[in-house]
Amino acid sequence: MQYLGYIGKVEFDPEANILHGELVGIRDVVTFQGRSVKEIEKAFRESVDDYLDFCRKRGEQ
Repeated sequence: MQYLGYIGKVEFDPEANILHGELVGIRDVVTFQGRSVKEIEKAFRESVDDYLDFCRKRGEQ
C-alpha cells in the first residue's frame, strides 16, 4: 500500500486474527494494525500522518 510516497508492508497474524504492518524504506520503526482491510488502510494513513508530524516537530524532513 502507498500513501504520500510511503510504502506499507502488511501481513496477517492468524493467531491474533489481525493484520499488522510497518512502513518500509525509512530508518524509524512505524507500525500499524487493523482487523479488516478498511481498518488497516486507515491505520496506515494515520501512522504516516503521525510520523510526518513527529518528524516536523523534531525539525526533520
